[in-house]
Amino acid sequence: MSKKTAGLRGRSAKIVATLGPGSSAPGTIRLLAEAGVDVFRLNFSHGEQEKHKQTYDFIRQTEDLLGRPLAVLADLQGPKIRVGLFPDGQLQLKMRGEYDLVVGRETDQADTIPVPRAEILSVLEVGDTILADDGLLIFTVIEAGDRPRVRSELPGVLKDRKGFTVRGKALPVPALSEKDRSDLAFAIDMGVDIIALSFVQTVADIEEARSLIGDKAMIVAKLEKPAAIENLEDIIDATDAVMIARGDLGVEFPPEEVPLIQRKIVRVSRNAAKPVIVATQMLESMVENAAPTRAEASDVATAIYQGVDAVMLSAETAVGRHPATAVVIMNRIIRAVEKADDYRQALVQYDGGGEARNDVDTTAKAVMEIAERNDTPLALRTGDIFRLAQFSRVRGRQQILYGSQDDKRLRQAQLLWGIHAASMVPEFDWSRRLMDTAALTGPVTYAKWCGGDGVWAWEMGVES
Repeated sequence: MSKKTAGLRGRSAKIVATLGPGSSAPGTIRLLAEAGVDVFRLNFSHGEQEKHKQTYDFIRQTEDLLGRPLAVLADLQGPKIRVGLFPDGQLQLKMRGEYDLVVGRETDQADTIPVPRAEILSVLEVGDTILADDGLLIFTVIEAGDRPRVRSELPGVLKDRKGFTVRGKALPVPALSEKDRSDLAFAIDMGVDIIALSFVQTVADIEEARSLIGDKAMIVAKLEKPAAIENLEDIIDATDAVMIARGDLGVEFPPEEVPLIQRKIVRVSRNAAKPVIVATQMLESMVENAAPTRAEASDVATAIYQGVDAVMLSAETAVGRHPATAVVIMNRIIRAVEKADDYRQALVQYDGGGEARNDVDTTAKAVMEIAERNDTPLALRTGDIFRLAQFSRVRGRQQILYGSQDDKRLRQAQLLWGIHAASMVPEFDWSRRLMDTAALTGPVTYAKWCGGDGVWAWEMGVES
């Protein structure tokens, strides 16, 4: 990586953008990075592994050209449940029509719906609500047992391999499918910085992934199932970061509850110093249009007022007609909110009370107070992402310049609120050199981790 810049953006919240058929060319990736992307997402629900490898290589080439770290997030598909295959490729549903659920990958019987996973049918109870095709089709279970029977509450068409879930119920499926394990091994070998786990339900899901990932990548738990919300505090403690996957949350919960769930997750995550990403449909209309709706702009602004670490673009950049424009507009919304007179006051409402949770948190607050008292940027050096996240949690007024010799840490830092990262090789006068990379002059407050082997030690001070 070129050792050139700390990547100052004029904002603290970060932007995650999904790459896809409409945005995987080298020139487009560079445009997106220049427009403001901090983290690129590779969606392993779509595309072949070798195509993702090619895209990953283009990102690294862009990183070298721009001379600043760019993180890569691999998003695993997870055990998404889908219906099987119908004789004509689809089943025409009648209003209040009744259908049998059968175990299998396909069916040749009329008025039956094949479900490949027998364990799903085994947990069904009379009265359960089943949602298909991202909630567009709704069924009620009217008979349970070996051959459950459901009633369609809406007319419509259920096509082959559409999504299928039971609202409000923990399902007995593993967090990592065989495809996920293959994709995970491939992504780690490729060198990605962050792994996102889909459909996390318990801490055990995180622990299983951790046993395979080790310290080779950060883990982001995607919160999209009712069980995840029930186990929220434990999951956040076990993971490195979380993603509020509002698309699937909107299927599992009534739409009026999703904003409330978002607020709760943000509060718990910020209190735990775990990065939190808000995702799905943030600028959805820009898949086709060159400008967002006012409601979409307000949605992004709300997340920024809550103090989230990052906001994410999905279809807008993966298949949209205006990917770079979507990033530019999201960047403008973030910067406008962070300059607003009431922004700092709003941040306090979501900081979990602001109390120090441990010695790292106490140190972070003290160092940031010194930087604010002296009105200087903060130059920070530590090899531990958790310690860095504690400094980010403070949501201070001063810029945090993070220096490291580890490219992986520099890239992972791109997910953290307010952290501007740059490669630092020289040990001598490192804080001043870090200021130079950011094209900043004047005094600087610095903090450097010097501990280890049970020794708690920081070096800190102010340089003129």
